Amino acid sequence: MSDESRLNTGIPHTARVWNYWLGGKDNYTADRELGDQIRALLPDIVTSARADRAFLGRAVTHMVTDGGVRQFLDLGTGLPTADNTHEVAQRLAQESRIVYVDNDPLVLAHANALLTSSPGGVTDYIQADVRDVDAVLDGAAKSLDFSEPIAVMMLGIVNFIVDDDQAHEVVGRIKDAVPSGSYLAIAHPTAEINGDAARESVRMSNEAGVAPMCLRSAEEIASFFDGFDLLEPGVVSCSRWRPVISAVDGPPAEVYQFCAVGRKP
Repeated sequence: MSDESRLNTGIPHTARVWNYWLGGKDNYTADRELGDQIRALLPDIVTSARADRAFLGRAVTHMVTDGGVRQFLDLGTGLPTADNTHEVAQRLAQESRIVYVDNDPLVLAHANALLTSSPGGVTDYIQADVRDVDAVLDGAAKSLDFSEPIAVMMLGIVNFIVDDDQAHEVVGRIKDAVPSGSYLAIAHPTAEINGDAARESVRMSNEAGVAPMCLRSAEEIASFFDGFDLLEPGVVSCSRWRPVISAVDGPPAEVYQFCAVGRKP
């Protein structure tokens, strides 16, 4: 993404569009216009964005309570909203240590103000591109102990690495860097639901000047977990990863953002 699109409020910005869908206030007219254009194609896009955020909460809760994880590496932070990784983790275990990574100066400005730690824990922010794995790992090692399990959060970031080989190289190197007992969580837009509209929305977004992105199938998403034990229920809609199911309403509707969590043996 160019510096111009990052800082010019007249050009749509991925993080601000996402912030708009989540009900945040850190967005501008250009962001809302693109967000509304995409929503016209995908009426459930707001539901999808919020399902992604709810998945984060359920995944982090599982990793802390069932997995005993106290360290998180959150890649592609985006603009802080409600129930960020550190808030969920430190509510459950105050001593949790979280490192956020994003390459966007706009995110950095907000992160410095909003991503604050609880007493006894650590919340740090690294400005780096996830493609620069060495910079990410070197920076994270200042706050995280790589001899102990780490939960790697890659929600809505792998889709911005549009080259498949590069995406697998980045994810693979990060997987190799964390020890046994670590977790990987990925959320990624797909064409599994409303495929034609999803593909058109990506074309529209890419042509609007925001960071180029891609869709991947459930099978392609699953391939990023090679070598890890994929937790049940596998690769599914974010709305259907271990939700609280209403006896009246039944399972929630599927959304086009799919997800999965894996554990390193």
